[in-house]
Amino acid sequence: MLKCPSLECAKCPRLAEFRQQNRQKYPHYHNAPVESFGPIDAQILVVGLAPGLNGANQTNRPFTNDYAGDILYPALKKYGLAHGNYGKLKNDGFELINVRVSNAVRCVPPQNKVTADEVEACRPFLQAEIAAMQNLKVILSLGLVSHGAVLQALGYKKSAYKFAHGAEHLLDRHHLILLDSYHTSRYNINTGVLTSEMFDSVVVRLTRLI
Repeated sequence: MLKCPSLECAKCPRLAEFRQQNRQKYPHYHNAPVESFGPIDAQILVVGLAPGLNGANQTNRPFTNDYAGDILYPALKKYGLAHGNYGKLKNDGFELINVRVSNAVRCVPPQNKVTADEVEACRPFLQAEIAAMQNLKVILSLGLVSHGAVLQALGYKKSAYKFAHGAEHLLDRHHLILLDSYHTSRYNINTGVLTSEMFDSVVVRLTRLI
């Protein structure tokens, strides 16, 4: 059964306090745990870090109205994993095909940085997400934090599965493949850590794995 955090989830005091601050500053934003996006019967799950303040925290859709989504969603559409026009709004009509998108931590953190305790507190929701996806074959982790969160959620030691861009890990007990990519953040793109071509190559591999 899919388990989602309540709108007033208090598992992480720091994030709950930040949420209240943002409700004062941005009363028209979602300002609550962000829902996952995409069909639950998908074969692919993309896991990011956490909602952006003016992105998913505003729109209640992962990576939406966020620079990272400007890279992620057009790439998914380019390779047949989405259709429609990505308009950076939850009701823009953009739809994912055989892909679901979520985050390791469901609430926006200050300065886009989460703590280990916050990842742990949100772990039951990631575990429930994975368990509910009966057709799941591949998990694409965007960044090191996501990579570690997925492994811990499934009971694997992080030390046995080293994160690297393009790395592919067989999680044999669950019959899943974990595919790694650098996060599609503005910082990574601007510094050249990740290019659109590099991310495209990961999405191509993703399509081949299913």
